[in-house]
Amino acid sequence: MRLKIQREPGTLGVILSRLSRYGATVQAVDIVEASDNYMVRDITVSLEKYNEKELRQVVEQNQKAEVLYISDRILLAHLGGKIETGLKAQLRNREDLSTFYTPGVGRVCMSIHDNPKYAHSFTIKRNTVAVVTDGTAVLGLGDIGPEASLPVMEGKAMLFKEFGGVDAFPIALDTKDTEEIIKHVKAIAPVFGGINLEDISAPRCFEIEERLKRELDIPVFHDDQHGTAVVAFAGLLNALKIVGKDLSDLKVVISGVGAAGVATAKMLLTAGCKNIVGCDSRGAIWQGRQENMNGMKEWFSKHTNPLGSRGDVQDQLRGADLFIGLSAPDLIKPEHVASMAKDPIIFAMANPVPEIMPEDAAPHARIIATGRSDYPNQINNVLCFPGLFRGALDVQANDITEEMKFAAAKAIASVISDSELSEDYIIPSVFNKDVARVVADAVADVAYKTGVARKERKTAGSNIYSDPCDQ
Repeated sequence: MRLKIQREPGTLGVILSRLSRYGATVQAVDIVEASDNYMVRDITVSLEKYNEKELRQVVEQNQKAEVLYISDRILLAHLGGKIETGLKAQLRNREDLSTFYTPGVGRVCMSIHDNPKYAHSFTIKRNTVAVVTDGTAVLGLGDIGPEASLPVMEGKAMLFKEFGGVDAFPIALDTKDTEEIIKHVKAIAPVFGGINLEDISAPRCFEIEERLKRELDIPVFHDDQHGTAVVAFAGLLNALKIVGKDLSDLKVVISGVGAAGVATAKMLLTAGCKNIVGCDSRGAIWQGRQENMNGMKEWFSKHTNPLGSRGDVQDQLRGADLFIGLSAPDLIKPEHVASMAKDPIIFAMANPVPEIMPEDAAPHARIIATGRSDYPNQINNVLCFPGLFRGALDVQANDITEEMKFAAAKAIASVISDSELSEDYIIPSVFNKDVARVVADAVADVAYKTGVARKERKTAGSNIYSDPCDQ
């Protein structure tokens, strides 16, 4: 904390005493500025629980001290942002300058002008993804706007680079209008090899992704939808091996019929699941329901809940094999898990507090997964998107297809061998360095098989790619 304190004997002692009673351990006191009337001091304290408003009140009760600002290790870690651009070549002399800028760059420009596919070879388009948001559905924070969303988008860019070697840049758009977002993304697309849509609220996110996929010739991927679905499906593939059940026989209850819930249901249906019931805050989605519906819930009502079940999520859990939570904290209780079928699987993925805490579900559930890092079986999108885009960029894919998503899910699941598989280990660690490469190879292979790869393989059946300039 930086404090402006009146120069009166004992004032600092009173402040330190108040901080101690509040539970703060004072670690350092430094003078920043001094005058005849006041002192500016930096006071460093450690706290088990940090509440800025309370901390300010504790200090300013004295009325002889003013808190100029407070920072903590999280804020300091983000100081100046978390990413930066770098150079792949050095500018040391005039020859370098003429090579990388004028006049040499003109030759490269005209090569791309004459053959646009060369942009993938001679520019950052080859390995760069735009992380695009409007800030309307940020993590558990909701609609906080484009500027406040930037720390999350920068974090996403960090994950792209660290796990997939993909250069990513945050693009936060100051508009919520669907047409404006589509227009702006299309306008910036020439720079990028792919578009990762992020934290755009439903149901607008569905139309934005569908339109951009149709109107652009580079991969477009809404991670909140498909990243969640891919990683959840990967975990489910391994969970089913343990409980010995078939996907086609499951009764699945999905809590939360937003972007992730709809995408997960679509993936399960495509894979052969026949009995899915989706629930929102008004209960089960069924064909003919009028309350609290939108276009995607209408789709959901026509393709799921074959028995027309009604009632709340707790009612639907009776006899269910799998619960997928993408909704709200503390939604279900141990007795609801106890009402499920034998060897129930719980994927409680609300963050930071899941629909049921693992320790509460454990007496009744065979397998439990959450979105948290402090419990086993973390369902985390970082297992998907870095490798998925790595594979798509490597082969210059013009789309990310359903087949590529399934390939990614199966690749993630395959990282855990049958001998390693257990109730507490159905999904790899986010720090497992093998995941992104395995996913990238699987995605690239399917891209070739489905005809969306623009690079040619140098050898048949191998993910060794030729460059357009080789042809």
